[in-house]
Amino acid sequence: MKIAILAPVAWRTPPRHYGPWEQIASNVAEGLVKAGMEVTLFATADSLTNGKLDAVIASGYEEDRTQDAKVAECLHISNLMEKANEFDIIHNHFDFLPLTYSGLINTPVITTIHGFSSQKIIPVYKKYNDKGYYISISNSDRSPELSYLATVYNGLNTEEFSFNDSPEDYLLYFGRIHHDKGTAEAIEIALKTKKRLLIAGIIQDQAYFDSKVKPHLGDQIEFVGHAGPEKRNELLGKACALLHPINFREPFGLSVAEAMLCGTPVIAFNKGSMPELIQDKKSGFLVNSVGEACIAVENISQINRSYCHTWAKENFSKEKMVEDYIKAYKQIKDR
Repeated sequence: MKIAILAPVAWRTPPRHYGPWEQIASNVAEGLVKAGMEVTLFATADSLTNGKLDAVIASGYEEDRTQDAKVAECLHISNLMEKANEFDIIHNHFDFLPLTYSGLINTPVITTIHGFSSQKIIPVYKKYNDKGYYISISNSDRSPELSYLATVYNGLNTEEFSFNDSPEDYLLYFGRIHHDKGTAEAIEIALKTKKRLLIAGIIQDQAYFDSKVKPHLGDQIEFVGHAGPEKRNELLGKACALLHPINFREPFGLSVAEAMLCGTPVIAFNKGSMPELIQDKKSGFLVNSVGEACIAVENISQINRSYCHTWAKENFSKEKMVEDYIKAYKQIKDR
């Protein structure tokens, strides 16, 4: 089976630091190659793959701001769609825009919906509801207006994460510095529990960082910037807990699965996909407020880190994800 994987072009695939959609597109592509599929990855020219790379955009427009993002996206998507008849399946990780080509080609398009940036984009998905095939990344992130082929949880390369059963005494916030992700709430939890907090991630909202984060930085609250793979593994593995006090219905949450792979339990606000990722009181705590999170911090030693690791490996591995996608591909081909 010849598979085309369409990655975004905001960042390199896989990303150097931030780029969750690019990371999953890479994990799918590499997993399919390992499974014996003939895979072409459509991504930026500096991307890395064991399959075939097809690129017309030199580098991600978030890494090279001299580019016009919309122009890069149009050139990139059209490059694949003009070659659509070369493939048995097109696997779209690029949101709704590629769907606008799907009525003009014969190759089936399967779209992993990595979340809805706004309800305003749903009309495009609705238009191609009967033509395309949609995959949700959690059961919680489904629109009642759409039909879905399956839910496939994001899968990670488990070999990149080391289990650590001897953590240090610090809390970790790992993600975008933005209100949605709850950076300020993580700081509040750390201050109230008198715990050291390390903050790792890209600053997505500078004004938020300046007003809600920067004033608290010092010996107890430390901002370490974005973390690449090696630094990420060390930060996650050595933390006694990951704080994930989100303020939105998060579709998945890669850092949650990554932390658990390292054996690190997660304390998360009970929103979106969190009940699907975290087993309450077994691989972490699902809480509804800063106060409840503080109680969870005090009880974090009750969580078995070995169980966290096993749970994440069984449910959020690249192999499990690829196996589920291959089942979806076969469902499409058998129709």
